[in-house]
Amino acid sequence: MAIEFRGAIKERRRHSIGPINLNIPRGYIVALVGSNGSGKSTMMNMMLQTIRPDQGSIHWYGETFNGEMPLTLRQKIGYVPEVSIAEESHLTADAVAEFRSYWYPSWDGVRFDELMQRFRVPRNERLNRMSKGERRKFEIAAVLAARPKLLLLDEPSSGLDPFAWGDLIDELQACMENEDVTIVLSTHIVDEVKRLADYIILVDEGRVLGMAEKDSLYGSWKELWVQGDLEALGKMPGVVKCDPDGPSLTRITVRDNEHWNKYLAASGIQVVKSRALELEEILRLWIEGHKPEELLA
Repeated sequence: MAIEFRGAIKERRRHSIGPINLNIPRGYIVALVGSNGSGKSTMMNMMLQTIRPDQGSIHWYGETFNGEMPLTLRQKIGYVPEVSIAEESHLTADAVAEFRSYWYPSWDGVRFDELMQRFRVPRNERLNRMSKGERRKFEIAAVLAARPKLLLLDEPSSGLDPFAWGDLIDELQACMENEDVTIVLSTHIVDEVKRLADYIILVDEGRVLGMAEKDSLYGSWKELWVQGDLEALGKMPGVVKCDPDGPSLTRITVRDNEHWNKYLAASGIQVVKSRALELEEILRLWIEGHKPEELLA
């Protein structure tokens, strides 16, 4: 595992975060999904050790540290925060890159140059004079140039136009194909999850609702339009939503599994039409308490 949370809790003014019990596997892209203020950034900072849990523990590659994380490990972690680092704002992109290159033994100057050219970021402009999108593209170029083993991205597409967002997707996918890297990204944008994530960790108001493989969620729920009595249909096993849809049809939401399909075949209920739920609809059901059948530890 890249990171393991063991009963980690962080107390906050509005609500506590946790307890968190998670195993984040090496070599995959894991998306922390939730609305703003749900606790995603706090979890990111606990992974960085810039925030420490009030209870429980965190393990990095099988190790835990009572004191500071060793420099050799910290140099293998790349981080793009949602809010840019203020201390670097008065420096140019090249000056920041030169400074960071001293701290990261794996710094790849050629890769940095290629990314800056691809992203069309001005080299001699002070960071505080760049647009939000240019500053974001610089941060992404710099963190990828450090060639980290663990890459933490907090709302990575914030400020990016659609073309730059597409370039970011391409770079992260290439990174996964060619390097031994684990990526954890925090986002509330479902399209990022669809395009990138192997696993999803759902967070809601400080509660970590679990982790699931993204592909296993697709097709796990269906919406069916059937003919039959509304009250009777609502009592059927596996039905979580049941609403009238016109004078003769009822729209029901069900978990699409072997048990339901056998029940449907035996009941003789006529299905007029059906559709698989979209990922955002499945996540909403999950938040409402309808957990995926195979949550991962």
